[in-house]
Amino acid sequence: MNKLYKISIVLLVSLLTTSFSYQQKPTLYIIGDSTVRNNNKEKWGWGTILLDYLDTNRINISNQAIPGRSTRTFLREGRWSHIDSLLKPGDYVMMQFGHNDGAKPDTSKAGYRGTLKGTSEDTVVLTWPGGKKETVHTYGWYIRKYVRDARAKGAIPVVLSMIPRNIWVNGKVVLADQDFGKWAKEVAQQENVPFIDLNSLTAEKYNVIGPDKVKDFFPIDHTHTNKAGAIINAESVVQGIALLPGFSLNDYLIKHN
Repeated sequence: MNKLYKISIVLLVSLLTTSFSYQQKPTLYIIGDSTVRNNNKEKWGWGTILLDYLDTNRINISNQAIPGRSTRTFLREGRWSHIDSLLKPGDYVMMQFGHNDGAKPDTSKAGYRGTLKGTSEDTVVLTWPGGKKETVHTYGWYIRKYVRDARAKGAIPVVLSMIPRNIWVNGKVVLADQDFGKWAKEVAQQENVPFIDLNSLTAEKYNVIGPDKVKDFFPIDHTHTNKAGAIINAESVVQGIALLPGFSLNDYLIKHN
């Protein structure tokens, strides 16, 4: 057996072992918008930072969030169907949407991402140029679909409320507890799946830090954070996981001092 052949065999065995190890470990898929995954320059998403808090020797992390997406467009573009095809029993799907869902749904540039408000089964049928029709649902309907599809594959869905924007009233951060945060929580409760109130957990931290210092986390606008802000949000996600007693994802957390 020549040396080159031996090296090829070693490389093949290593590749097969790595592939088998990846398939054996559970995968945490993260879906969402630009506040979850961004360019890692002036804008950072918390999903990128979350890798530092989980033991990647024991769990794979796949951050599939895409900037600019709403619950509606993430589904319409086929991004969810791709992830759904990869899910296996024991995987996790962490979902955070809401920042791009607020417009009135239509086929215009302003409304192509919008969803109906609430969690009901209400729909509206839109006709795109060329005649193609699209049935648009409520924000809660889309979250519920992701939850049910994941659970049907034996995966564990985790619903999160969206991170707070840098908007203040009377010295307190404005919460999403009357719209998207409320609806995310309602779906999680209705479907009996873990819920992390990321909106409130981070807002509590901001309220302590104060508006003058918090504005440094938002160098571009009131929605997208820099790395320091993304770290705070990732720590809130970890805090939310820890607040779920008996939740299996706790087993993969790395304890930071």
